[in-house]
Amino acid sequence: MSRIDDLIAEHCPDGVGYKSLDEIGVLYSGLTGKSKADFAAGNARYVTYVNVFSNLSTDVEPGDRVQVAVGERQNRVRYGDVLFTASSESADEVGMASGVTVEPPEPLYLNSFCFGFRPNHVDDLDPDFAKHLFRSAEVRRQIIRTANGVTRINISKARFRAIRIPLPPLAIQREIAAILDKMKSLKAELEAELEAELELRSRQYAFYRNGLMTFDLADCAELLPMGHVGEFIRGRRFTKKDVVDHGLACINFGEIYTHYGAFAHEVISHVRADLGPVLRFAGPGDVVLTGVSETVEDICKAVAWLGEGEVAVHDDCFIYRHDLNPKFVSYYLQTSGFNDQKARHVARAKVKRISAESLSSLLIPVPPAEEQERIVAVLDRFDALVNDLSYGLPAEIKARQAQYEYYRDKLLTFEELAA
Repeated sequence: MSRIDDLIAEHCPDGVGYKSLDEIGVLYSGLTGKSKADFAAGNARYVTYVNVFSNLSTDVEPGDRVQVAVGERQNRVRYGDVLFTASSESADEVGMASGVTVEPPEPLYLNSFCFGFRPNHVDDLDPDFAKHLFRSAEVRRQIIRTANGVTRINISKARFRAIRIPLPPLAIQREIAAILDKMKSLKAELEAELEAELELRSRQYAFYRNGLMTFDLADCAELLPMGHVGEFIRGRRFTKKDVVDHGLACINFGEIYTHYGAFAHEVISHVRADLGPVLRFAGPGDVVLTGVSETVEDICKAVAWLGEGEVAVHDDCFIYRHDLNPKFVSYYLQTSGFNDQKARHVARAKVKRISAESLSSLLIPVPPAEEQERIVAVLDRFDALVNDLSYGLPAEIKARQAQYEYYRDKLLTFEELAA
C-alpha cells in the first residue's frame, strides 16, 4: 500500500479525476441478425455470455464459432475493450465485466446478449486495471442501478453511459493491477494445492476402504446374496411439484448424488403430507440407494439413513432393509468389488437401471458384528478427514476471495479531485 500512497502523493496529491463512460469511450453491441444455423458451423470466433461472466480476463481464443460473411457489418472485439453481460435473472449478476487484456490473434466477435465498452484512448484506462475496476463494489453498485426488469433484468445503455469511474495516472493503474493480479494468482495456486490434497486423500481413502472390505472368507466372513440378509423395497413416485417447505421428510435420488456422503442424519427436502398413504419410507438403519442414473458408475450410490423417524423415498431409489451395521453396508456399496459386481447387472439403455431382483443377487460380505464395527470406526476416521477438507476447501477459497475483494475495493477507492 505504501508504494501506491507514494505514487498518489507524487502524481495526484490533490485527488483523482472521475469521468463518465460517455466522456471517455463508446459502447457497442454484440452480434446482430444471427440465426441458430449461423452458430452450427461458424468461420469466426466469438465471446460467449459465459466467457464474459466467468472470466476476469476474456478468453480471446474461444472454441465457440459463428458464421460471419466477408464484408458483414459486425463489431469486433479489440484489445482494451471491457465486455459486459447485458441481462440476467438477478440484479446482483447483471452487467458482469471482463477485460480484453491481450490483442485477439484473429477476428473476434461478441455474443448478442453482451455489449462492449471501448475507451477512446487505451492510455486512459489500462486493461488490467479496468478488469478489476469494473468488478469493484462501488462500480458494481452503479452498474446495478442501471438495470431494470422483473423476470429478466436488463441494462439500460443510456444510464450505463453515465457511470463514473476514477482515472488515476497510468503508473498508479498499472501498480494496482499488478498487486491485484498477484493476489488472484496466489488464490488460484492455493486452490489448486487444496484440490490436489483432496484428490490424494480421496484416493487413499478408497484404497483403504477396498482393502478393509476384502475378507478372508474362511476366517471371518460369509459372502451372501444381499437378498438373503435383507430385502429391497422400491420407493414410490413423487414429483417436483410435490416437494414443499414443510411436510414429510424425503430423500430424492438426485440428492444422494449431490448432497449426501455415505450416511445422512438430516434431510434437505420435504414432500406433501397428504401423499403419506401411498409413499414408502426408510427407517433408521435402512440404506437408500439409487436404481437409475445416466452412467453405470453412478448406479447404486448409497446413503445410510441414521436420522430420527422415517423418510419418504423416491421411486428411482431402493430401500435396503437389513440386520447389518448400516454404515458397513453403505461403505461396502462404494467399494470396487461391489461396483464390479453391479456393473454386470445394469440394464444399459440410454438411462441405466438396475432391478430389485438383480440387487438381491449381488453378494455382500457378512463378518461378525464386532468386525463390522471395527471397520466402520476406521472408515469413519478416513471419511472425516476427506469431508473436513471437502468442507474446508470452499471455506478457504471463499476466505481468499473475500480477502482479494477487500483489498481490491480499498485500492480502487480514491479521493476525488475537486472540480
